[in-house]
Amino acid sequence: MKTLKFFFKNYYKGLIRALMFLSAILLIVYLFPGESKFKYEFTKGKPWMHEDLIAEYDYPIYKTDSELAAERDSILREHKPFFRLDTTTVTRQITNFVNDFELKWKKYLLEEYDLKEPLSSYYSKQRKLIREKEAYLLFGRDLLDFIYSKGIVEVTDVLDQVDNENFTIVVMTGNMAVDKSYSEVFTQKSAYEYVVSKLAEQNWDDNYETDATFLKDLNLNNYLESNLFYDMETSDKEKQSLVESISLTAGMIQRGERIISRGEVVSQARYRMLESLKREFQSKSGIIGNRFMIYLGQFLLVFASMVMLFLFLYNFRREVYNNNLHSFFIILLIVLFVLAVFLSLKTGVISLYLVPIVIVPIIIRVFFDSRLALFIYFILLMLTGFLAPNSFEYIFLSFNAGVVAIFTLTDIYRRGILFLTSFLVALTYSLLYFGLVIIQESDLGSIEWVNFAWFAGNGMLVLLTYPLIYIFEKIFGFLSDATLMELSDTNQSLLRKLADKAPGTFQHSLQVGNLAEEAMHALGGNPLLVRTAALYHDIGKIENPLYYIENQTSGYNPHDKLSFEESATMIIAHVEKGVQLAQKNKLPSQLIDFIRTHHGSSKVQYFYRSYLKTYPDEVVDDDKFSYPGPRPFSKEMAVLMMADSVEAASRSLKEINHDSIRELVDKIIDSQLFEGQFNESPVTLVEINEVKKIFSKRLANIYHVRIAYPETEQE
Repeated sequence: MKTLKFFFKNYYKGLIRALMFLSAILLIVYLFPGESKFKYEFTKGKPWMHEDLIAEYDYPIYKTDSELAAERDSILREHKPFFRLDTTTVTRQITNFVNDFELKWKKYLLEEYDLKEPLSSYYSKQRKLIREKEAYLLFGRDLLDFIYSKGIVEVTDVLDQVDNENFTIVVMTGNMAVDKSYSEVFTQKSAYEYVVSKLAEQNWDDNYETDATFLKDLNLNNYLESNLFYDMETSDKEKQSLVESISLTAGMIQRGERIISRGEVVSQARYRMLESLKREFQSKSGIIGNRFMIYLGQFLLVFASMVMLFLFLYNFRREVYNNNLHSFFIILLIVLFVLAVFLSLKTGVISLYLVPIVIVPIIIRVFFDSRLALFIYFILLMLTGFLAPNSFEYIFLSFNAGVVAIFTLTDIYRRGILFLTSFLVALTYSLLYFGLVIIQESDLGSIEWVNFAWFAGNGMLVLLTYPLIYIFEKIFGFLSDATLMELSDTNQSLLRKLADKAPGTFQHSLQVGNLAEEAMHALGGNPLLVRTAALYHDIGKIENPLYYIENQTSGYNPHDKLSFEESATMIIAHVEKGVQLAQKNKLPSQLIDFIRTHHGSSKVQYFYRSYLKTYPDEVVDDDKFSYPGPRPFSKEMAVLMMADSVEAASRSLKEINHDSIRELVDKIIDSQLFEGQFNESPVTLVEINEVKKIFSKRLANIYHVRIAYPETEQE
């Protein structure tokens, strides 16, 4: 039991890490297609680099998607939409017309008939009026009956697309269907125009007693209603039947037939044969192949890719490898984007090139560094390349777009830089795709222009990086350059408090930040991180600022009333108080680590030496004069420690010149190196010597040290 507890205590982090990698491998393998991978790679317009290829079985030559789409469009253009005739409409509307006519006629007689006329005249006029009524009524009924016999078609989107007078529709009456030219039927508009024209050309007898405008006033347009209605269900069934009748193939390859010879250029015809063979091979692999062996091969490939990632992290990014949360974040990004590629291919709703896979290296670049971003992106492309239909083209385009994204996005905090990166990613995809098509097709007409829309969409989706960075930063505790820029603003409440309570410390922090930032630019680290950390590294001095010499202006020194041990305790306390204050103000843990490590495990030298000088015979407790540590464990932390000590010591120089500054810098940094303060950080001796030169030059500029020219030259 003790052995088991010891094992879990010392190796549980490694077990969790191994479980994360294994889970990722299994999930990615699950997303892989369950058929064999076609072993030949080929590109249209390029020579066939493999051995002569002979068909091992009969298989059809499949039409391309563009050919099938063209056939489908051609058939659908000739499709006749179905309309169902409503026979009740004409009866209803003519009945309405007759009833309305009778009412209007009676009203007309009451208004127009003069009772003062002689009775004989009345009867004579009545007979005329009856004949006129019958003529008007017959004209109206015949006109409506003729229009409805032709049919008034319902306005529909299907007819809006018609631009041909000879377009044919199918009119269904019961179970009978009759083809009819679209020009033979009426629309609401054309029916109204027809009525108006017929009324205008009608020559009524001048002997009619009534005014011919009577019929016009009746407004026959009120009795025009659609009686041909679009039958979507029948039309769709007919469309489906036509589409299903399209043949998917255009010929056959017989067993033993030569498909292509070694060195032969892959022409359009050969390319179609090879694509058909690939399609047929993959469709049969689940039957003729051993599915277990397929999964085993896929597992080995994914396992090898993840082992490469593991080895890179273990050998070159040990701090990331040792942090399970960071390792989980990297694995999560890889799995999520493999899943996104899988879904885009499976659903077919969006193009593979709309998936903004370049977001992965951008985010890794923001939170870690360019080298790690490039390597992880390479691993991701290898994994998604197994899913992509044309692996070489996909990896080539995506890799170059990712490289452009990594090296253009140098400063994420700069306003507009991500928009530039987004544009360059879309442009890179577009230009490289254009070049590939020219090589393969040698014909601009073969370019699928819709792909440029997908590339533009990909570039737009890259802008999602900003909110994703914020989300991941909060979830995983990362620290982005945007946050560092925000925290380095001296108007931050904590920095303003430092400037108010301990102005000398604040000025010291600014100078330390300048020194450390200059050094990190040369060493290739994160200058913004070390500069921001320098501003906060001494915030613990806010509580008792007068105990630190840079804040003493009146000549009063509170250490005069304390023992050497008490003074050392007060000085050392600013580290722990700084940590507490940073945690209270919710500073990122990365900055808090700088507060903890900026003195490492060094001693408070002034009080330590004073104690030794005053009490030479006593045994000194080194722990009372030593900072609790830990020692710096990153390059940035080591540089901050050097900058802090050098800047503070430079203020006590009595004689300031190039030699005195250089000697001071060498003495302090060599002392820290001798004490082993940099043993846990990845900084090298070459880099330390470079830092010395930078600090010496920078301090000389700060104190305005000039070269002493000979008197003759000065004159």
